[in-house]
Amino acid sequence: MKRVISVFAAGVATAVLAACGNTARDGAGSSPGPRATMPGNVPAKPEYADADAVVAALEAGGVPCQVTRRSQGGGRGGSSLGCASVIDGTRFENDIHVLNPEIFDRDDVGDSIASRRQPPSGQTLVAAGHWFVRVTEPRFANRIAAALGGVVLPPEKAEIPRYPLPDIPRTPRYRTVGALADDLAAAVGCDDRKQRSDTVLTCTTGKDTGSPNCATLALHASAADRDAVLREAIAYKGVPATLVTAGNWTVNLCDYDLGSRAADALHGTVVSYDGS
Repeated sequence: MKRVISVFAAGVATAVLAACGNTARDGAGSSPGPRATMPGNVPAKPEYADADAVVAALEAGGVPCQVTRRSQGGGRGGSSLGCASVIDGTRFENDIHVLNPEIFDRDDVGDSIASRRQPPSGQTLVAAGHWFVRVTEPRFANRIAAALGGVVLPPEKAEIPRYPLPDIPRTPRYRTVGALADDLAAAVGCDDRKQRSDTVLTCTTGKDTGSPNCATLALHASAADRDAVLREAIAYKGVPATLVTAGNWTVNLCDYDLGSRAADALHGTVVSYDGS
């Protein structure tokens, strides 16, 4: 059975480390490795007819999820959508993917799951049968799993070297990621905003110049958490990265040429890696 990745290529990469310029495991120019199998702890049931049925199950399980986007692809292969839930006052997004069992076997699903759990993507998933859900707020993954009858599959962790980082200014600090987005907007643009959680937001820079590109903005609980995100972003050979940072925040830019300009405007510093 052919690989599944192309069926759901419309899935949104919302993790801080998965900037839009990153290459996927099955991207152009890569050579496919051995196909992964479905993890042994993933139950064969329950099955859902489509992504909307998963949304209905979340509602029935006490975790309402408002649909925010739908995949343009899929067809007979399956369906996917994004929806937003609120738990304990925190809003976060879920990426739902349901594959057609008449076309894809369980190991096809397992192969797609494996590619998402591996670094640098590092996604937290809930899965069973022929479906999986990416939970962008991992602390609530158990609630999603209980509502859907699936199991939680945490990301596979890579050992990240303690790369030296430049001196990072202690200020400015932001109380909300929206305020950070406003300041980024004044410098290089921040349109088409999508709040992924209380501390993560994605937007598009450069629209006014005709060169739109993505950016991921995040607030961090501590300097150690911030530095861990920075080190992981620059850890993978072949995955270039340009981030701007200070205080309790990072901005991961897909347009690498905007680094210095954004850093000057936000009074931060640039952390970058050319991929080699």
